Amino acid sequence: MLGVGVSPGIAIGKAWVVKEENLSITQQSTRTPTEEIERLNDSLVSVRRQLEQIKERAVRELGDKAQILDAQILVTQDEELLGVVREHINAGKTAEAALESGVEFYAKILEGMDNEYMRERAADLRDVGGRIIRHLLGAKQQDLSNLTEDYIIVAEDLTPSDTAGMNKTHVLGFVTDIGGRTSHTAIMARSLEIPAIVGTKEGTSRIKSGDLLILDVAEGEIIIQPDSAQVAMYEKQRTRIEAEKQRLQKLITEPSLSLDGHKVELAANIGTPKDCTGALNNGAEGIGLFRTEFLYLNRDRLPTEEEQFEAYKSVLATMAPRPVVIRTLDVGGDKEISYLNLPKESNPFLGYRAIRVCLRQTDIFRTQLRALLRASTFGNLKIMFPMISSLDEVRQTKRILEEVRAELKQEGASVSSEIEVGIMIEIPAAAMISDVLAQEVDFFSIGTNDLIQYTTAVDRMNEGIAHLYTPFHPAVLRLIQTVIENGHKSGIWVGMCGEAAGDPALIPLFLGMGLDEFSMSAISVLPARELISRLNREELKKKVPEILQAGTAQEVKEKMGALGY
Repeated sequence: MLGVGVSPGIAIGKAWVVKEENLSITQQSTRTPTEEIERLNDSLVSVRRQLEQIKERAVRELGDKAQILDAQILVTQDEELLGVVREHINAGKTAEAALESGVEFYAKILEGMDNEYMRERAADLRDVGGRIIRHLLGAKQQDLSNLTEDYIIVAEDLTPSDTAGMNKTHVLGFVTDIGGRTSHTAIMARSLEIPAIVGTKEGTSRIKSGDLLILDVAEGEIIIQPDSAQVAMYEKQRTRIEAEKQRLQKLITEPSLSLDGHKVELAANIGTPKDCTGALNNGAEGIGLFRTEFLYLNRDRLPTEEEQFEAYKSVLATMAPRPVVIRTLDVGGDKEISYLNLPKESNPFLGYRAIRVCLRQTDIFRTQLRALLRASTFGNLKIMFPMISSLDEVRQTKRILEEVRAELKQEGASVSSEIEVGIMIEIPAAAMISDVLAQEVDFFSIGTNDLIQYTTAVDRMNEGIAHLYTPFHPAVLRLIQTVIENGHKSGIWVGMCGEAAGDPALIPLFLGMGLDEFSMSAISVLPARELISRLNREELKKKVPEILQAGTAQEVKEKMGALGY
């Protein structure tokens, strides 16, 4: 049976199949609307308490990843949803029937969205709705906290409250019928380093509790009731993987040097201050991308300057003296924030987003810049502006930054005098004028995820054309080479913070191109360091022109494969 491997490793163990009981919901109420609303309010309070308790437990085990539960807690206070539910109750429905109708109405809206992340949030809504309905009916809540043996958990889907509440010492792996790479099961599994395969479509119908399973995440394969030879083979593979992990741990304190002694920097991408722990534990030499959107998401108002200051200070102090590149607010596109009242657009990825929002809503931008500059004295801060497409935008952002710096100095606040200012190169227009832009900034960071999308005109979330989205496209690689060359001609360093930066199939090429900094997920740092230690940068440099003459992505792969890395 096949699915999508989302958290690496091999798991071997018995299945524990989790199935929801079918609930019988009475539609028309024999109570008054006031009585039904009272029942609803009691259940909302109880479920909110349950979720808050689960979150407290999750914080101890998951750190910042427990914030994933905040969205569920907010559902219990969502006045838009609850307003619809009360309307149904006033029309004569029971609280549980009214809630079911309201939840399904909004879940279907989410499922109809183009963005995969937003579609998968429908599962959050249904999870919380189901919890409240079970409480209203006095039905048993699904509970994975009492596992006493080791199991691979098999379910239609696993929600944040399921995974946060389970006894993880006895969880060997996850298998779900639905979900993708951005589903909660995937996010939690990666955080816990538990092998997981999602999107099997038929896991719960084909697997029985007690069945022996093997999860081969690399292949996205689940073997049901394997024979002894298969078990022995996969146990050997698992042992090799564990041995490799232990071997890589020895590289944590080593510099990132190529075989011929060329030094590069391997940094980590993070989404919250608590991610610094994972970065340091995996030997990151800095933070190449600190996404600041977490401060603005899952809330109903803008973060204050003080809230932002504390978050930036925490990361800078934790990582000092290592460099920390903090990206200013990047909203719009796939990151929607309701209280910003961003306009509805037919193509938000080509619309009002990132630096375009900041340059129009300058009060939001200035607050963030004030917090960043105030925090600068606590570490090695580098500020990065996203989604730049023109020289005018660079000059505008720099002017606002200098105005804010002058304000703070006038107020007597301390600001570091050594802050580097850079931009993300993620739009082809910026790559094409990178020679001009390089004269205005201290560094470039190539955002390959969007650069590929905009260069190839492929929506990376569209499964129908996903095969066209590739970092091996010759046009993408030529743009990357252009950016690196132009940056170096102006004496600035060039990094990369997209998924491609940690791809072992591309690292040799980027090293040969002269990339100075590779920023990736924390768990990719040590494998990348080990790979670079086996590469001769000068030899690779000679191969770059030939590789860039390739006409197709497949030809690029073949030429790279011929190098033997």
